[in-house]
Amino acid sequence: MVAAAVDRPPRLKRADVLAVYGQAFPAWLFCRSPWLRPEPPLRPPGSFPCPAGFRPLGGKTIAPERPREGRERHVTFCPLGPYLEASDEVREALAAGRPVVALESTIISHGLPYPANLDTAVAVEEVVRRGGAVPATIAVIRGQARVGCDRGDLERLAAGAIKASVRDLPALYARGGTGATTVAATATIAAQAGISVLVTGGIGGAHRGWGETLDISADLEVLGRVSLAVVCSGAKAVLDVAATLEYLETKGVTVVGLGTDRFPGFYLRATPFPVDAVAADPTEAAAIVSARLASGLPGAVLVAVPIPAADELPPAVVETALAAALGEAAARGVTGKDVTPFLLEAMRQATGGRSLGANIALVLNNAAAGAAIAVELAKAGGSRP
Repeated sequence: MVAAAVDRPPRLKRADVLAVYGQAFPAWLFCRSPWLRPEPPLRPPGSFPCPAGFRPLGGKTIAPERPREGRERHVTFCPLGPYLEASDEVREALAAGRPVVALESTIISHGLPYPANLDTAVAVEEVVRRGGAVPATIAVIRGQARVGCDRGDLERLAAGAIKASVRDLPALYARGGTGATTVAATATIAAQAGISVLVTGGIGGAHRGWGETLDISADLEVLGRVSLAVVCSGAKAVLDVAATLEYLETKGVTVVGLGTDRFPGFYLRATPFPVDAVAADPTEAAAIVSARLASGLPGAVLVAVPIPAADELPPAVVETALAAALGEAAARGVTGKDVTPFLLEAMRQATGGRSLGANIALVLNNAAAGAAIAVELAKAGGSRP
């Protein structure tokens, strides 16, 4: 009996990806971030500086396939508790007090199109490694909350997986299901595993019109009760930023601006709204995180990192694209957890791919900042009571 073939999206050629996604992988990938200290770069002909071991494609930089990783390397996982397991690398790092950075996985399954999502997932992990920390992409794999996904897991998530928030975890555990975890679910699992830093692109929040729909992301509730640092570029651009910040204040979440006194606007470096505290660098941000963790206060520190200036989209472009996306969502009757992925894809189309490049740029920058904060926390010997 021949097993039925599994439908998978076709893998485009790299040249096709670059042609479609434009600035998806800008050349500054490991060179421009102020929080990352790359290895001495090489300069391939006709391209920007590119770190050793990375392959230049048409002036863009793509992270390499790490030898002996993923399917070429046998990865084992150790149980940490009921329905919770970690890769040996993550478990050993946590046991030794080395820096670990949790990475959410809905950006792979829902935030970016295939195959840019898989390439970005690999690149983000590489940024964390080059920043001196161990990356731990989190997802539910066959009924287990996995802390430290391997290459095969990333490929599975990139090909398609359900979006799993905290409410979805029990059903996935009981049924042996697989799901990509939101910020809420990732933060919950990361805290259970003892990880103090989580990196994402943007958090969920209060949707526009939340007063009528009560559409408020579980991310905000979880940030109010889970103790860790969440590094992001603000709330996703499609949300009501003012209402989101009010909700975070009510929940007692400390909002820290990394090098900024204004809350970032995802594709925009700043919104009109102030942050609670300003940290000049990752060391100062880590000190604030450390103080909160050591004090035993419930809730998170939200470290808001502006998108790199060169990748910021013009405000007029964002507003025009967002208005068109919101109109299309309303016309199609898109609701619930499908709203954010739909709007992000609609904005990608409306901006000719520019929003996709900005999205990838900011999450790579956040990964560098998160790694730097995790390293500083580890130097302090950890901060959990």
